[in-house]
Amino acid sequence: MVQRIFRLLLSLAGVAAVTFAGYRLIPVNATTIGFAYLLLVLVVASYWGFAEAALTSVAATLTFNFFFLPPVGQFTIADPENWVALFTFLTTALIASRLSAEAKRRALDAIQRQQDLERLYTFSRAVLLIDNAEPFAKQLVRKLADIFEMSAVVLYERRTEEFYRAGPSDFDGLDDQLRDSALQGTSFSDAQHNRVITAVRLGAEPIAGLGLQGPQMADTVLQGIANLVAIGLERAQAQDLASQIEAAQQSEKLRASLLDAMAHEFKTPLTSVMAATTALLANPDQSAENMMDLVRIADEEAKHLNELITDAVEMGRLDTANIHVETEHADVDDIVREVVASMRSEIDDRPVNIVCEEHATAIAVDRRLIKLAIKQLLDNALKFSPPDTPVAIRVHNGGAVAVEVTDYGQGIPVQEQKRIFERLYRSPSLKNQTVGSGLGLSIAQNIVRAHHGELTVTSRPGQTTFHMTLPADEKRGSK
Repeated sequence: MVQRIFRLLLSLAGVAAVTFAGYRLIPVNATTIGFAYLLLVLVVASYWGFAEAALTSVAATLTFNFFFLPPVGQFTIADPENWVALFTFLTTALIASRLSAEAKRRALDAIQRQQDLERLYTFSRAVLLIDNAEPFAKQLVRKLADIFEMSAVVLYERRTEEFYRAGPSDFDGLDDQLRDSALQGTSFSDAQHNRVITAVRLGAEPIAGLGLQGPQMADTVLQGIANLVAIGLERAQAQDLASQIEAAQQSEKLRASLLDAMAHEFKTPLTSVMAATTALLANPDQSAENMMDLVRIADEEAKHLNELITDAVEMGRLDTANIHVETEHADVDDIVREVVASMRSEIDDRPVNIVCEEHATAIAVDRRLIKLAIKQLLDNALKFSPPDTPVAIRVHNGGAVAVEVTDYGQGIPVQEQKRIFERLYRSPSLKNQTVGSGLGLSIAQNIVRAHHGELTVTSRPGQTTFHMTLPADEKRGSK
């Protein structure tokens, strides 16, 4: 209102300025000053509108009559010339204001459409870039509220039957309408509170209800938002399905790999047990000493077989990041020697050199898990190096305890060194050469991480070393 009054006063001031200039400063004839008034009316109508232009027209007609039409100094409204001037000024004001208003409206509509398109484009990009850090629908409504400057956004997803809300204000009391929109495709509008509810459809089937509270928007924009939300929800569902399929495939691959590895690992002790029992059954009259040797072999290999079964079960259970650690103080030197002793059948005649520093440091570890991790590293070294080459194990004691397992095989290509700790990964060049599950290194790394340690590898042709570092002075509990 204040702005309108200010514009009216400025319009009158403009008429007064033109009159003063044409009457005092540069005296002109009636025709010239009439065009000046007409130009003023046109400018006012173009910039401010009809009300200001109409006042300017009346004021210009009166001053034109009083100062420039004979008899000068008197109002002679009855003169047809005055009516022509007034009609001309008013007609010009009306036409110019209407044309100006239409041009402004079209310009504002174009700007609004451009802004709507930019926001829709930004929202579409946001839908594609949403990650899996938190529920997709939750991130979706947050992006929608931010991009379109909504005070409240709520999404009811039909599949999960959950509400997702975003925005600084509340959108309460319309949950039933949102459910109806998601189930039956209905719409709802509350102009008083600037609220609107629309159905989100995938094809002809409603899949969600979307409620918006904020600036009014065109139906086409609202429909565009609903379509993008539908695409986003379908994309999220497709990703969930793909993840489930991948998990099922990984589980099947894990099962097959474990079975292959178990069959290979169990073959040696089973063969030894069967050979010993067969020899006993075939010759029951042999000497007691030979019988005791055969029984001893069968007993040792049966224990070995039991360890393999235990390890296989542990491998299946430990193929996860959530490993429960039960710590006790233990010397890593002793653990290394126990691992080497338990793997004597796999080691056979190969030289395994153990180098331990004189001052052993006892640290808090899960003895069973660390033993399994070192066993995986040693088993890996034995499998992927020539049978006539040694394997070296070195234990460093200090601020941290480090175990290094070195073999002298062909080495690991640089491009594969970052992947060897991945679950079920095996080098393409070795898949058909050495039997294995592809789980050992992944499990070893998970065990080391559960102890807040680090497992890395350095490799070059002819030498590969795995470095396992365990902090000596950090308190570790269950995880």
